[in-house]
Amino acid sequence: MDRTAHIVGTGITPMNRRDRTAEDMALDVVAQALTRAGVEAADINLVVVGNATAGRLIDQGCIRGQTFLRQAGLRNAGIVNIDNSCAGGSSALHLATLATLGGTRNVLALGVEKMWTGARGETLAGIEDGVPLIDRAYLHDKLENPSGSVLMALNATWAVGLIEERGATVEQFAAAAVKSRRHGALNPNAQFQQETTIDEVLGSPAIVPPLTRMMCSSFTDGAAAVVLSATPTAGATRIRASTVRSGNGDIDYHERLAETASAAWEDAGIDPDDVDVVELHDATSPEELYALESLGFFKPGDAGPATLAGDTSIGGKSVTVNTSGGLLSRGHPLGATGIAQVIELDDQLRGRAGGRQVAGARLAVAANTGGMIGSHAGRTDAGFIGIHVLEAG
Repeated sequence: MDRTAHIVGTGITPMNRRDRTAEDMALDVVAQALTRAGVEAADINLVVVGNATAGRLIDQGCIRGQTFLRQAGLRNAGIVNIDNSCAGGSSALHLATLATLGGTRNVLALGVEKMWTGARGETLAGIEDGVPLIDRAYLHDKLENPSGSVLMALNATWAVGLIEERGATVEQFAAAAVKSRRHGALNPNAQFQQETTIDEVLGSPAIVPPLTRMMCSSFTDGAAAVVLSATPTAGATRIRASTVRSGNGDIDYHERLAETASAAWEDAGIDPDDVDVVELHDATSPEELYALESLGFFKPGDAGPATLAGDTSIGGKSVTVNTSGGLLSRGHPLGATGIAQVIELDDQLRGRAGGRQVAGARLAVAANTGGMIGSHAGRTDAGFIGIHVLEAG
């Protein structure tokens, strides 16, 4: 029997609050998604939950989904938990997609993260849990800096590489951040909803040069959920491909991203030029440019000038990038990010994105990454990459 996974219900929290518990956020988005899907909680057969930091930050190391959702009424569902660093969301969605294709009737994918606890050092450590111990030690030895984040320092080395090898400029990096804030200002769920200027981005406090504060994503609390079904409702978005890869240190992160993207295009039977809108993993604004080139939307060195020219903004002439505001502005609640990306694209493909709507959007891509591996051997590979190709119903 030929089956297709369809997104029939979604739910997402505002990401500009710090006062909610993980349980409160999880119950909220599940209730939203079930209502939109027209499905009762007792009719859900499987739940896949992405979370990265609960064990370290809120003392819930195991059965996280069962704990957060015990009041959700999911009496007939098995709950499977995934901890896959920043890619817990896309990991959960991938398994939910496979379950739907395999015949499971109603599947719920949830991502939730409580990162604001008042213990900044512990939150940074929780993020670094996505790096093997031997690589963490190496990064701290080589990249320790006043910001306290060796992963931002690693991103800074990539930014320098873009400048030296591909002719990128700090103005192009700032332009990506400006676009992010402009799109985020149109998103009522975004963490940051104020527009900014290139000069303000460049003048914000230095993190690790050339990165400034406004070029970097922030800690975020948030949750996102989707209900999948093989039986579509009217206008339901179709998951055309769900492609995942994990690195082992054999190649560099952006080479792994390029390989995964090529596989996703083949799985979906499309080319990058066919895509109308993409939500990608902009942990920093330079990383947005690097990812656009690795994913195949631009040739090496071309993403920066296109971004500076406004081509990747809503109404621009190229693929539209991060209409939600991306990690920089919508926010980055680690285990929820991959699902939040897909919810934004579902809104775009259904024509309900309001002021940030991309006219005529029919094909969209979410690219979520998590974890780093292999740095001690001289290469930093991706721990996990999940790419979802979505098509309007």
